[in-house]
Amino acid sequence: MMTLRLGYVSQALALWDASPGKTMTLTRWQKMDPDSREDKLREVTRLNLEHTIRMLHYNIAHDIPLYRFSSSLAPLATHDDAAWDYITPFADLYKEIGRLVREHNIRPSFHPNQFTLFTSDKPNVTANAVQDMEYHYHMLEAMGLEQRAWINLHVGGAYGDKKAAVKRFHENLQQLPEKIKARMTLENDDKTYTASDVLAVCEQEKIPMMFDYHHFEANHSGDERLEELLPRFIDTWAHTDSRPKIHLSSPKSAEAFRSHADYVDPDFNLPFLQALKQIGEPIDGMIEAKQKDYALLQLVRDLASRRNVTRTGGAELRWK
Repeated sequence: MMTLRLGYVSQALALWDASPGKTMTLTRWQKMDPDSREDKLREVTRLNLEHTIRMLHYNIAHDIPLYRFSSSLAPLATHDDAAWDYITPFADLYKEIGRLVREHNIRPSFHPNQFTLFTSDKPNVTANAVQDMEYHYHMLEAMGLEQRAWINLHVGGAYGDKKAAVKRFHENLQQLPEKIKARMTLENDDKTYTASDVLAVCEQEKIPMMFDYHHFEANHSGDERLEELLPRFIDTWAHTDSRPKIHLSSPKSAEAFRSHADYVDPDFNLPFLQALKQIGEPIDGMIEAKQKDYALLQLVRDLASRRNVTRTGGAELRWK
């Protein structure tokens, strides 16, 4: 038997005008009067945090136990030219976010963008990656969730020599403060680093792995087998107090295989879910689909209609 809890990314589309990732570009910031710049940054950030609180109330009402915060909560917070205090003015909002997450047992996460990586041979890229990870961690500290949430990354680029890039990853990662490294996960990607590649890195660094099945289907070697990879994936979480976590999505089309579809095709993911069921561990899953919360709830309904699957919550299933 397997229990599966699910969540969605960042914005509930069912809510009107509730984006938690409203932005402000550096170009716009530079054109503004110096006295107005920080006021505008504060205005946008406060709105993003208030919208995040709206999202959490939506999740509570719909019994959705996982949620990924937007990485764009505080615009320009990591840009050296516009660096500003994105924590202190919003202490009340961060605390409220943390309270809601803890009281309603929601599993939160962040997923920085693809430019936050540790495989580059350029020191400034690594320095920026450390800075971005610190930005995410500082917000989690303000929420009181730094021991509860995970920050998920891809390994990065190969730059024509994957072996050398992986070596740099291990070397560059030493610049990341240990307390932040202790909250990071690594995900297999759809072009470069296969599940086997990422597992090897995770096992060496003692970092939990985020298994993305769509990426696995888009990028795996001929000798990779789910029944061999999944127990290793589960084991990367053994030293934590969290359930192993996966990503679920499906291709937009055969031609655009790597792109996420609006909804999640249950049949596409069925081999993966059945392989996990054979292991029998409780699993958490993040839905990555254009229709976000709509896609999540539709997938729950689709899976719950299948034999031996019972819906036990708003976004929770038991698979016999």
